[in-house]
Parts: sequence; structure tokens; C-alpha cells
Amino acid sequence: MNRTDRTVDVLIVGAGPAGLALAARLARAGAGRVEVLEREPDAGGMPRHLHHGGFGRPPLPWLRGPEYARGSVRAALAAGAALRTGVTATGWAGPLTQETTGPEGLERITARAVVLATGARERPRSARLVPGSRPQGVLTTGELLQSVHRHGLPVGRRAVVVGAEPVARHAVATLRRAGTDVVAMLTEQPRATAVPGIPLLTATTVGELRGRGRLTGVAIRHRDGRSGVLACDTVVFTGDWIPDHELARRGGVPLNPGTKGPGVDACFRTAQPGVFAVGNALHGIESAATAEAEGAAAAGPVLSHLAGAPWPPPGPRLEVRAPLVWVTPNRVTAVTGRPLLLRSGWPVTVPVVTVHQDGRPLWQRRVAGRVSPSRSLRLPPEWTAAVDPAGGPVVVGVGGFGRFGR
Repeated sequence: MNRTDRTVDVLIVGAGPAGLALAARLARAGAGRVEVLEREPDAGGMPRHLHHGGFGRPPLPWLRGPEYARGSVRAALAAGAALRTGVTATGWAGPLTQETTGPEGLERITARAVVLATGARERPRSARLVPGSRPQGVLTTGELLQSVHRHGLPVGRRAVVVGAEPVARHAVATLRRAGTDVVAMLTEQPRATAVPGIPLLTATTVGELRGRGRLTGVAIRHRDGRSGVLACDTVVFTGDWIPDHELARRGGVPLNPGTKGPGVDACFRTAQPGVFAVGNALHGIESAATAEAEGAAAAGPVLSHLAGAPWPPPGPRLEVRAPLVWVTPNRVTAVTGRPLLLRSGWPVTVPVVTVHQDGRPLWQRRVAGRVSPSRSLRLPPEWTAAVDPAGGPVVVGVGGFGRFGR
């Protein structure tokens, strides 16, 4: 099969909120040919399937996901960016060359800057090591949303939702609109916010899926040893998001060990010169507004690179200590101007977040209230001015906390 070789100035892989926001900014700034690739038939990312309000910057109660996605697409196209859907980046043919396949056949596209905006995906049941056969009725949130909103398919009569974070509540709302009775929500966390009218089982995990042709129930286990079976014909596994990092790994881009997304500095630069990463490709699921803001903020660093700014050395790594599970960015190459995102693995009340390098305290602050594992903290960046660029890893931890939530 013939292959076409082309060149562009900026190649953005992924047309979700981050990729589209970046494309619009770069095209308006005169960055040359800015091309966005999207493997799905439609651009806009996950908001295309989210029919609740609250999208936009600032959040607008009346703005629903599909309208928000269409507006993001229009803004990128109006700015002059090129958008190609149904095109998949399959690998790398060089440090800044992507191999792609799509309706126009095989291509190799070489860019002056490549931006990974590939988003995130939920780990399916198999990756969560839940035993059982493979009956019908086992879904992730994304599969549920596409089944209901895109294809109009029936779901089931009785559903169990695994998870209790915001995306789980969206799954509940979608099931209810589809006419499905949600018989329970369950989470391994010790505390969570219940949805009115639905039993919430905390400190509980799925032990096994029952049924062969169609799901008939889920066996559950409570942390105190109690067990049981919930009769249902549908189970929706929500949360447990992971960055869609396959393309980064194929290109040898080092990953952040906590998020499993590409490791970056505060300017969204990876360790591979000319390669940037933005949005949920970095950290799994954050709001569309956060992803959009990151895409917009990356425009300045990309433009600087196009103008010939040198690629900095890696700088000290940022690491976390339990109960924290990740921080992004995870490298310090200069004084940071944007807050860092920080996530805890379980609820913690009134923690004191601390930052040290080589045993030297750089910063600490008490966080009022309760830190949730389903919501990121924003770590102020002023302490980055005190980082020794030739020093060891910078360690972010929690000390002086009131009590753990479990």
C-alpha cells in the first residue's frame, strides 16, 4: 500500500477539550499549519457523551457536554486549525514523525512539535482482576454513555454501579434516563456521598460476576468480612481512569510513575525534545475545564519551541509519599507559574502538605477540610523558586494530618 509523507508545523494527537483548546490558541497565534488528529469519527472527546450541564470556563449550568464539544470544534476550525477525524496515530517513524492510518490511507506526518492530547480511558473489568465469565451486561462508564446516548441501545432492568465518585453519579443519571433501576452503588472507600434513593455500600468490593449468557448478579465483599450477592443484569464499572499512554510508550516518552501518563515539566514538555503532552493524557480523569485550561496554557511553550527556545534538561523529579499517589507535572525545570495537581489515594482530614528536597523543607501548608481521592488538590507553585536544579528529587508528602479516612 502506498504511503504519503507530509510535514506540518504542529501535530496534535487527540481532539478532546485539551487538544482543541491548544489548536485554537496556536492557530490564532500564527503557528503555521496546526493539524489535529482524532481516531473517533467525531471530535470533542468525552463531553460528546455527557448530557449534564456545567461545562465551559467558567462552568455554565445550561451548557451540556455535546454543545460544549461542538463549540470547541467550531472554535478550533474558525481559528484556522485543520481537524481530521477517523485518523489513528499508530506509531513513530522518528522523534517527531507520526505514522497514521485513516480514510486517506497510510501517512507519515513530520512536525516541528508533536502534542499528545490522547485523553484517558477507564480500565475494564478484566484489568481490575474481577473473576467470573464474560456475560453480557458488564460495562464501563464510557460504554454505557455510548450505548445510551450515541446508539440508543437498551441497557438492562437492574444495575449495580461500582464507584461513588462524580463520574459514577453521572452513570446513575444515565441509567435512570434509560429506564434502568439502580439497585446499589458500591465503593471500596470508607466514606462517599450517596445519591438520593440508592443504597450506598462503602468499604465494599466486587468479588465475582455471576451469570453466563447474561449477568445475573455480583458477589460482593465488605472489608469486615461480610459477603453477599446483589441480583442484577447490568454492572457499570466507573472510575479507575488511566491516561491513554500507548502512543507515548511506543515513542519512548518516559511516563510519570504515579499517573502512568507522560512525564512533563510545568510547560508540558516531555523528556523527548519537541514532544509535549496535555490534558487527561497526563493524569487520567479531570474535568473538561481543567483539560481545556491545560491545552490553552501549553500554547505559550509550544510557540516558544517553534521560535527556537532551547529544550531544558530534565531537572529534579517530583515524587510523592503515601497517602498521596501522584503529582503532575513531575519534573521541575524552572520556576513554575501554574498550580500543580496532587491526588490522594484515600480520604484524609485536615492534612499538612509538605515539600522537601534533600531533607531541606521548601514549603508546607495545612489544607482545610477533607481531601477526597476523587478530586485533585491544587498545589501553589511559589516554592518551585527554591528548588535546587542540581539537587535530588523533590518529595511531596502529607504530615501533621488530623486522621486518615480509613
